[in-house]
Amino acid sequence: MTMTLTEFFDELPNRLIADASSDLRCTIQWHLTDQQPSTWAFAIEDGAGRVIPGGVDAPDTTFTTTSEVWMAIAEGRQDPMRAFMSGKLSVEGDMTLALRVPEVFDTQPA
Repeated sequence: MTMTLTEFFDELPNRLIADASSDLRCTIQWHLTDQQPSTWAFAIEDGAGRVIPGGVDAPDTTFTTTSEVWMAIAEGRQDPMRAFMSGKLSVEGDMTLALRVPEVFDTQPA
């Protein structure tokens, strides 16, 4: 079942894996560049996280893509590395943090 972008970000705090993210104190941001551009950030501290609609000025890492590509990645229909290598997804900032994103979020639907 496909979820909307808003549903994805509303659910994101529940998908954070506390044990895997307990050592993180960072902000991850998504800049979505399609027909309805939007920016969303997610702050992680001590294994807990919160969504920040509209983003922040200085995130630790930023993913830039379309909402269609990001939702395909989030739902497991698109390999993130393939999207990156083909230019459909760009990453700015802390690349090590970007590579940890799949291990700190549960990718199975609730």
